[in-house]
Amino acid sequence: MAGEAAGPPVKVLSAQLRRAERGAGGTWLLGRAGRAPLALRAVWMQGTVLEVQRGARGGSARLRDPSGAFTVLGVEQVPQGRPCLSAGKYVMVMGVVRSCSPEPVLRAIKMTDLSENPVHKDMWSLEVEELQRIIP
Repeated sequence: MAGEAAGPPVKVLSAQLRRAERGAGGTWLLGRAGRAPLALRAVWMQGTVLEVQRGARGGSARLRDPSGAFTVLGVEQVPQGRPCLSAGKYVMVMGVVRSCSPEPVLRAIKMTDLSENPVHKDMWSLEVEELQRIIP
């Protein structure tokens, strides 16, 4: 994975990533109203686990955030802290974007269970909005 995730992961919602377009050098361009597109490779997303597929190629999970669903590949091959691969858990995922349409697909770098504190879920959309407002 060396070189894939240049720059820090950017906090995004599924609906925003669905509109991203492929850029140069493995980047994705996230459109922003009245501003230049934001180039990214790695993202930070949060959502509720809907289902988990174990086994093939490190497993996968389907998650849903406030704006829609997305898929995360390689979930059994990344650091997780507490086990978080079960339906209903609210998790944070850092991953490299593999595709954006028809829905986002990430290759996991890290996953963390955030289920114990509902503030994480309640504040997620506001965190994303604030971060994207201050990124030049």
